[in-house]
Amino acid sequence: MRLPFELYVALRYLLARRRQAFISLISVISTIGVAVGVMALLIALALMTGLQQELRDRIVGSTAHVYVWKLGEAGLVEYDGEIDRLREIPRVIGVAPVILGQALVTSGTGEAFITIKGIDSALEADVTEVGAAIRSGSLDALEPQAAGAPEGLVIGDGLAAELGAFVGDEVTLMTPQGRLSPMGVMPRTRRFRVVGIFDMGLHEFDTAYAYVRLDVAARLLDRSGADFLELKVDDVYAAPDVASWIMREMGTNYLTQDWSDLNRSLFSALWLEKMAISITVGLIVAVAALNIVASLVLLVMDKSRDIAILKTMGTSARSIMVIFMLQGLIIGLVGTAIGAIGGVAATQILDRYQLVQLPSDVYQVTYVPFTLEPLDLALVLASAVVVCFVATIYPSRQASSLDPAQALRYQ
Repeated sequence: MRLPFELYVALRYLLARRRQAFISLISVISTIGVAVGVMALLIALALMTGLQQELRDRIVGSTAHVYVWKLGEAGLVEYDGEIDRLREIPRVIGVAPVILGQALVTSGTGEAFITIKGIDSALEADVTEVGAAIRSGSLDALEPQAAGAPEGLVIGDGLAAELGAFVGDEVTLMTPQGRLSPMGVMPRTRRFRVVGIFDMGLHEFDTAYAYVRLDVAARLLDRSGADFLELKVDDVYAAPDVASWIMREMGTNYLTQDWSDLNRSLFSALWLEKMAISITVGLIVAVAALNIVASLVLLVMDKSRDIAILKTMGTSARSIMVIFMLQGLIIGLVGTAIGAIGGVAATQILDRYQLVQLPSDVYQVTYVPFTLEPLDLALVLASAVVVCFVATIYPSRQASSLDPAQALRYQ
């Protein structure tokens, strides 16, 4: 198979003989620079994308997609009708009532301030993934047991370790809503039995949340009805539209908020960090492109006699330009291909074996997940090739504008 004239000459110049070994070495260094830049950029993007997706999945799995409050004196005292109305909304697949409050939990070996979440265990499983996150015990064990037995409590594994309390152990809950006595308002205390331990994968939930039955939470926290309703939709990205629809169509006495709005600052910070890292690491490719410029300029100077001879034999200026552009493009393509293979392999190994561990109390997750999206891969590869191509323009134009008479005058 015969190669095109320009490509044949470009390959011959790249594979320099011993006399031009220095120029060939610069070309190799340029190729390595492009490969390292592409590989580093892919790993950085995979890290930030994986972290974003992992946090999003854990947050969405631990909490609802949409929250609904009803304003007014009555509020959500009679919430059964509201649940039926909300279930009729397109894309809503689950609705559950919730009561939230603060409490102090104590055991024989520890104590902690926690958030009490009163739930209907049957409905809560349709909205969040707490049922699937139970590691020991059961969420169904929250339902009433034998008369006189302590009520059930489901806690996170981090809280269980802090309290030294596990399934079957009893703890005491103290809430600020108390009863009036001659000594003033006395905090309300009650004994509970741990009936389940969950692991949501989020430090905030695993160390500071406890689930009880809705009616038990109402008595503990002195509530007459649910604080708000949780909704789950069939697509997490449709949550803002569903929240807006409820406020627009169901009246001004309904207030809504979706998961993306609640976590807007977190994901904005992660996006900005992703962009900053991408730009910073991407400069490696720019430095490699400068090496391509240097190698091509040296090659033009070294091959000025050959260029002059080619021109006197009838080779057009456009062909001369194409020859040197192809040399830079080959360096860019080879370096990009090597970097892509290395980057994809590195991200898969790092993600599969969870090699980068993190303190969960700082970063919410225990390890850094690496997720390389096809769009990110395509953008990095295309950008690297374009940068390398742009780097060839100046030396290629210099080669094409070389005057044969001047080049051969002292030869």
